[in-house]
Amino acid sequence: MARTYLIRTFGCQMNEHDSERIAGLLESDGMEATDDLESADVVVLNTCCIRENADNKLYGHLGHLKSLKDRNPGLQIAVAGCLAQKDREMIQQRAPHADVVFGTHNVASAVTLLDRARAEGPVMEILEESEAFPSALPARRDVPWAAWVTIQIGCDNACAFCIVPSVRGREISRAPGEVVAEVERLATAGTIEVTLLGQNVNSYGRDITRRGPLFSSLLRSVGAVDGIRRVRWTSPHPKDLRPETIDAMAEVPAVCEHLHLPLQSGSDRILAAMHRGYTAERYLQKLASARASVPDLAVTTDIIVGFPGETDDDFAATLEVVAEAGYDSAYTFLYSPRTGTEAATRTADFVAPEVVAERFDRLKVVVERSALARHQARIGRVEEVVVEGSSRKDASVLTGRTRQNKLLHFPSAPLGAGTFATVRVTGAAPHHLRGELVAVTARPRHRSRIPVSAAE
Repeated sequence: MARTYLIRTFGCQMNEHDSERIAGLLESDGMEATDDLESADVVVLNTCCIRENADNKLYGHLGHLKSLKDRNPGLQIAVAGCLAQKDREMIQQRAPHADVVFGTHNVASAVTLLDRARAEGPVMEILEESEAFPSALPARRDVPWAAWVTIQIGCDNACAFCIVPSVRGREISRAPGEVVAEVERLATAGTIEVTLLGQNVNSYGRDITRRGPLFSSLLRSVGAVDGIRRVRWTSPHPKDLRPETIDAMAEVPAVCEHLHLPLQSGSDRILAAMHRGYTAERYLQKLASARASVPDLAVTTDIIVGFPGETDDDFAATLEVVAEAGYDSAYTFLYSPRTGTEAATRTADFVAPEVVAERFDRLKVVVERSALARHQARIGRVEEVVVEGSSRKDASVLTGRTRQNKLLHFPSAPLGAGTFATVRVTGAAPHHLRGELVAVTARPRHRSRIPVSAAE
């Protein structure tokens, strides 16, 4: 009987894609996926270290797994990802029952390390740089009509709040031909939507050529692949959003009308302290340029509340910029100090938790007001959606995602996930749309759920 594995993923899309690769490696070694934690032979926790509660989540899961391992000594526990890269020895000290600890740069060693641990006991392996670009690994995708495609790893920025450069390393861009070849293989297997991934995607190619970033040309090449109907990308940095990238968004039909443009703060003083490399005015200029060039553009953002030294005036500036930007949605975060970052050393400037919480609630009101207004403006429109499945609350209601990356719920008989449909919008809420089915326009064309190798 084949050994079984279960992977739990914390954090960003890059972590999700790393988990797909780990799953692909385990299945290539003959293992089978399971959803039953109690019966799994291998449990992998793929960790994040961006927020403080990520640590708490990890050690909570590891505590539960210890009792499980006490009952089943043959269980292997592996801790991977950013927190493993950052807190390598601490994880071994606090969770000696973990069999394997490996970091972001040696995902390819997952099977080898598990085999070593079975023979030798607990193993830790942390590399400081990737030996091979991770997309050369097989990946098991649970969503056959859509795929992550890594175009870049690492980050050369020095944002004062961010630990990513420490755990993901310097920027390394994948060769454009390799990216396009992977997208072509995915399209042949039936994938209709790809999301290009990188820590700072719009600086893609800066390390390949002296002529500057190659991201706009990559968007055009990927968007031209036969069978690919939607191209998304994340995450960009506002200082690197160039006119040619906006032009590609406007001119390539497959590139979706959605721009995620992290603001972080609307205060120039705080932006400078964060080392973001732009002012609020410059940010709004780039946003206006994108909206002027790309019809029907949806814009989302990230905002940190309570960065060290943030005053009432700084926060008021953030509210003003958020109101002017009129976002479709925003990911809002309470500042969380991360050991190893510059901001974490500014303890004297930390903002009182009750002040941060009150500001967070005020920001949420402004964000949801603009989100609701933008959604209400879509009532009566007919949207193209890709069906993702049934609503978690009502099996008779399907959930689809629009080109703008909005969730649209509509009653319907079952339709296969990956089906294209047109839906008329009849209602709006801050975080989703409601509608009625107009027509099914295209059935799923993916072939299977088997692992897809990027190295074939």
